[in-house]
Amino acid sequence: MSTIEFKNVSHNNILKNISGQFKSNHITALIGPSGAGKSTTLKHINGLLSPSSGDIYIDKTDIKDIDIIKLRRSIGFAFQSSPMLEGTVYDNLKFPKDLFNETFTKDEAISFLEKVNISSEFIDRPVRKLSGGEKSRVALARTLVNNPDILLLDEITASVDVKIAREIEQLILKNQKEFNLTVVWVTHDLSQAKRVSDDFWYLQNGELIEFGNIDGLNNPKSKELRKFLEGEN
Repeated sequence: MSTIEFKNVSHNNILKNISGQFKSNHITALIGPSGAGKSTTLKHINGLLSPSSGDIYIDKTDIKDIDIIKLRRSIGFAFQSSPMLEGTVYDNLKFPKDLFNETFTKDEAISFLEKVNISSEFIDRPVRKLSGGEKSRVALARTLVNNPDILLLDEITASVDVKIAREIEQLILKNQKEFNLTVVWVTHDLSQAKRVSDDFWYLQNGELIEFGNIDGLNNPKSKELRKFLEGEN
C-alpha cells in the first residue's frame, strides 16, 4: 500500500496550494502544459525538493518523518533521457545497490533484465552500444532493483519511437500489476495517458486544476482542461 497525499503543498510559486491523492496501486497520469509543475511534483514525492508550505504523506505518514534513505529506497525514478553511467549494463543495474553498499550479483541483475524483456547476453554489454529503446528498458530495470513501492516516470518514452514506446508501456503495466506499484507518470502524450492510466492529475501554472478517473479526460469539467485537450494551451 502506497497512497501519496498532498495537502496544501506550495513550492516557490511553482506549485500553488496543491491538495490531492495518488491512489495506491494505481497508475496516475500527470498531464499539463510545459512549466505546469509536473516534474517538480515528482521531485517532492521522492524528497529531492521540499514544500515551501503544506505537507506530503505516504500512507498517512508525513514524508518529513520518513528516513530519507528508506524513502529513496522505496521509490524508483526514471527520466526521459535514460541517463546511463559509463560502463556496462551490469554497472548500471548494480548502481542503486552500490549507493547503499550492498552486493548485487550478475545473476540477480539478469533477473531484472528479464523483467524488461532483455536477454542475459546484454549483462556485460557497454551501454554506449545500446539503442535508445534498450537504454530505456535498462533504465526501467534499474528503477526496479531496490524493489520500490512507488514508481515515478518523467516522460520516459518521449525520446523513443512509437513501437518502442508501446513496448515500454506494456512492460510498466506488467511490472505494476506484478509488484502492486503506485505509479505517477508524467507524459505529454494524451493517448498514452488514456492507454496506461487509471487516474489523472491536470496541472496548469502550478495549480491542480482537475483530477479523477482517467475517463474524465473524455468529459472534462474545467474550461482549462477542455482548452488543453483541444490544443489551446
